[in-house]
Amino acid sequence: MLRNLRINYRSWMNVPIRGIKMPAIISKLMKKDKGGGGEKGSPGKPPPFESDKCVSIFRYDPEECEPPYIQQYEIDTKESGHVVLDILLYIKNEIDPTLTFRRSCREGICGSCAMNINGKNGLACIKSAPPGDLIIYPLPHLYVVKDLVTDLTNFYRQYKEIQPWLQRKDEKEFCEGTRQLKQSIRDRDKIEGMYECVLCACCSTSCPAYWWHGNQDDRFLGPAALLHAYRWIIDSRDEFHCQRLEKLKSMWNLYRCHTIFNCTTACPKHLNPGKLISKLKLMACDKLIKEIPDVEQDNELYDADETARKTAAAGPPKPKEKKK
Repeated sequence: MLRNLRINYRSWMNVPIRGIKMPAIISKLMKKDKGGGGEKGSPGKPPPFESDKCVSIFRYDPEECEPPYIQQYEIDTKESGHVVLDILLYIKNEIDPTLTFRRSCREGICGSCAMNINGKNGLACIKSAPPGDLIIYPLPHLYVVKDLVTDLTNFYRQYKEIQPWLQRKDEKEFCEGTRQLKQSIRDRDKIEGMYECVLCACCSTSCPAYWWHGNQDDRFLGPAALLHAYRWIIDSRDEFHCQRLEKLKSMWNLYRCHTIFNCTTACPKHLNPGKLISKLKLMACDKLIKEIPDVEQDNELYDADETARKTAAAGPPKPKEKKK
């Protein structure tokens, strides 16, 4: 039952819509005056957020053996809040307890609540509901487990393919704890904009190349996995960057990216996977070379960084005590 439904943009147009479930508070809303919004009936500017909102949510339960459909709910955002995750929790707690979706941190850190909101992938916990109706689908081009929950098994398997951990030739010494692995501030800054990725799959499921090749024997690992591949290749502490590049070149993964930059637009953490994949392509054809780590060069930049770090760790100088 798990793999009998896969969502793509074209199939959304043919999903039937079912009636509106209305909570008890809607009866109160229907009694309100629907006249112009100003004082004493005078026309005025509408409020920035509408109090009543129609929320359309994709529903699918494989155990019921029914085709998927769109369920509409009418809510009051004064009661539910304006964040998409708060709206979903309100619907689940107050209207329909059968609604299923993932969520965890509520801070945009875990990436669990990724879904398609009004046609754009994003995280429900940090996404405010736009004015007007709200339409929520699961992430596109993934197999649906139930309602807004998608099967990410293939996505995490592709992430595992890039071996997301430090690889060293002298790994035994660090495992035994006899040596410390140092990194300069300049080398640390090189991985900015990469380690912040929360693996929510918003970028990969918005990429047309991933729709075409993402499930075909690792022909394309997707923007998220390739972003992390570049993160470990460029890390000054990793010594297997040549082997990592050779593996990516042999799989032809880099060249299935057509730099459409849907991944950059969809990323809720404002990262730029498309730019990093372009750098991977340059490294694959020897147009861009990884720099020698500052720690190995023992240069002035590293010495200055170490001096600044030790000074900051020591804190402000203590005043000398006056001799009596």
